[in-house]
Amino acid sequence: MGSSTTMKILAAIATAAFALACTAPARAHDSIPVYGYRVVHSYPHDPQAYTEGLLYLDGHLYESTGQLGASSVRKVELATGKVQQQSSTPWPDYGEGIATWKDKLIQLTWRNHEGFIYDLATLKPQARFDYPGEGWALTSDGQRLYMSDGTPTIRILDPDTLKQTGSIQVTADGQPLQNINELEWVKGQIWANVWLTTRIARIDPASGKVVGWIELAGLVPPADTLTDPVNDVLNGIAYDARHDRLFVTGKCWPKLYEIRLTGPKRKR
Repeated sequence: MGSSTTMKILAAIATAAFALACTAPARAHDSIPVYGYRVVHSYPHDPQAYTEGLLYLDGHLYESTGQLGASSVRKVELATGKVQQQSSTPWPDYGEGIATWKDKLIQLTWRNHEGFIYDLATLKPQARFDYPGEGWALTSDGQRLYMSDGTPTIRILDPDTLKQTGSIQVTADGQPLQNINELEWVKGQIWANVWLTTRIARIDPASGKVVGWIELAGLVPPADTLTDPVNDVLNGIAYDARHDRLFVTGKCWPKLYEIRLTGPKRKR
């Protein structure tokens, strides 16, 4: 996730290779439906926010941002994109995914094997917790937490102890799905950004199978408007269950979009 020239080249190679790996099975078997979208509304989004986690709660967005020295958790006004509250992620950790549980906001970090617990009302840090491996994203179904770490495994956590109680092995067309990133619980499914792609995977939590793709390539800003177009990728899903609204954005994107799904594409 670095921004050096070497990292950019490696990321570009990884993007091409992963795209081929993802699209080849779909073209061969056409077994996973691909959904499109229409934009309902667009909202301002902080172009300095390297989005790693996103959720919607009680009329506001909560966002976790990454990058060393710039990581934070923040409460954001949807209509204006203005940051209303913010707390820096303790140095030297790199902020990753977030989820809420009761009166807490829980944040993962990338490679430091620890996360942080904040008071939801004030965003003041309260405690930290440990876990093995990397931390990429979090979401909740109201009873459990689900955690991604970049592998095909989604961990299931007890939200009170933050200890692992189970796991889900995610596959697409029978193949393990790598680079599972930002997560959101939507109508009984886990929706996941796939790092370095323009797709969201709709995952059945019971089987681990990808049961749908959402293709969002048309939302990606023009490359010449992004500071780092290789790494400023689609990432961030938030769902307003009460009003059935879906929000998506990307790392350092100037807009956040409310979208409705269309399709899926019919087989010919």
